[in-house]
Amino acid sequence: MSSKATLAAPEDASEPTPATVVKDRAGVQSLERAFAILEQVATHPDGLSLAELSKRVGLHNSTTFHLVRTMVQLGYARQSPETKRYHVGRMLFTLAAGSLNEVELVGVAMPILEDLARDTGESGHLAIRSGNEVVVVARSAGPGAFQLVDRGGGIRPGHATALGKVLLASLPRDRFEHYLNTARLAALTPKTITDPAALRTEIEAVRQGGVGYDDGEFNAEVRCVAAPARDFTGRVIGAIGVSGPVWRMTLQRMPAVSARVAAAAEQLSTALGARPSSDRAAE
Repeated sequence: MSSKATLAAPEDASEPTPATVVKDRAGVQSLERAFAILEQVATHPDGLSLAELSKRVGLHNSTTFHLVRTMVQLGYARQSPETKRYHVGRMLFTLAAGSLNEVELVGVAMPILEDLARDTGESGHLAIRSGNEVVVVARSAGPGAFQLVDRGGGIRPGHATALGKVLLASLPRDRFEHYLNTARLAALTPKTITDPAALRTEIEAVRQGGVGYDDGEFNAEVRCVAAPARDFTGRVIGAIGVSGPVWRMTLQRMPAVSARVAAAAEQLSTALGARPSSDRAAE
């Protein structure tokens, strides 16, 4: 065997040179600084000036400027032309919106849904809108007797359920009017709202109160309460609620159950990155 063959080593087995180590460390440091900048910008909805941003991340103004300028060019940050303050860029919203699919939504919601069902003793539901219908994508049975069984494979009519009313209330008004003009408001029980004007009034009440009710409108023997779940953009992406037999979900009990449902919706919204409802109400 030649000395050349004996001394040669595979390229991937060679030790990194000091220059390579320094270069890699510099790259890691740049990433750490960029993420530090991004975290600061994301937690300040009113934006940050270059001086404020530099102070918060502990970097010189010039270093911060070069990093944040690159982030602006890539779309991960944006600078207001009027105030010159830095804000979160559209690319973050695009990535976040694309990453949350139905399976992941259910995964985030299930522990909250289980706690809600346990605390109220009633069946908990998570639903999303699909066209003019409501699809129940997750369910958790409560500990109480006579738990409800889903009808119609988890499909609900928007106009006759608490979950559906919450999702209808989240629509822009023109799209809701289109719904009123095209949907079939079938009478499922004697209490089902089938008049478009009456449903419009009902949905406005849901918008104002933040909670939807179904008083025997889908099933004559069942009452339901639901509230909206929002994502990081503030958009309603689902509705969470509970349903139970009218003899257990009494009118006297409804305020307490409604408050617990609203708290669960707020908890789910927070887990999805939404700002607290108190902040939204102050705007």
